Amino acid sequence: MLLATRAEDRVADEEYELFLRYAGLRENELRRIRLESAAMPALDLNELSGIFVGGSPFNTSDPEASKSAVQRRVESEMHALLDEVVERDFPFLGACYGVGSLGAHQGATIDRTYGEPVGVVEVTLTDAGAADPLTTGMPLAFDAFVGHKEAAASLPASATLLATSASCPVQMFRVGHNVYATQFHPELDLEGIDSRIHAYADYGYFSPDALEIPLAAVRRREVVHTSRMLRTFAERYAR
Repeated sequence: MLLATRAEDRVADEEYELFLRYAGLRENELRRIRLESAAMPALDLNELSGIFVGGSPFNTSDPEASKSAVQRRVESEMHALLDEVVERDFPFLGACYGVGSLGAHQGATIDRTYGEPVGVVEVTLTDAGAADPLTTGMPLAFDAFVGHKEAAASLPASATLLATSASCPVQMFRVGHNVYATQFHPELDLEGIDSRIHAYADYGYFSPDALEIPLAAVRRREVVHTSRMLRTFAERYAR
């Protein structure tokens, strides 16, 4: 299951295609729910192998008064789902928005301290990350696409830090054995992030009059390893 919150049809469809491609799944193997358009239906986790959560224009750390009714609904639905996911240690991988949603659920400090501009950063696995099954075959340090306003400034005892970077100390963590969140985008390739830069030019990530800056930033280094964890996740949990 892919839980998505992107209102733009083209970007939402591209995100779905990227998860399909890099997880190695067919359309009949990956269902999608667009939470920005309708309430989350009742999910029977016994009928699912795992859950992906895509990135989002929503920020958990936004002042409550500034959040739209849709954002508040999505956050409430995600929190209720995570109650069951964490209790059952059900396979879950949240990309970018996963840090905000899972982190907030677990009591992490989510704020604007470690936001990163759109670009490529070097991510380093911790000892726990290097030993984690989801990072099998990945180098200890790898480049990844990022671009976010908020991040986890600290993690609670329930979370295990798996990856970090110089500009953002929490790039990936795990709760239990099977519940994961990444701050970077494992689903993105260069074409995908190029499309998002254009789609979100007016969302405050960068000046809309200076698109050439983030476009140049994502081209500085080649990103080749992060998508591996999507296929590993699917292969590990598919049933």
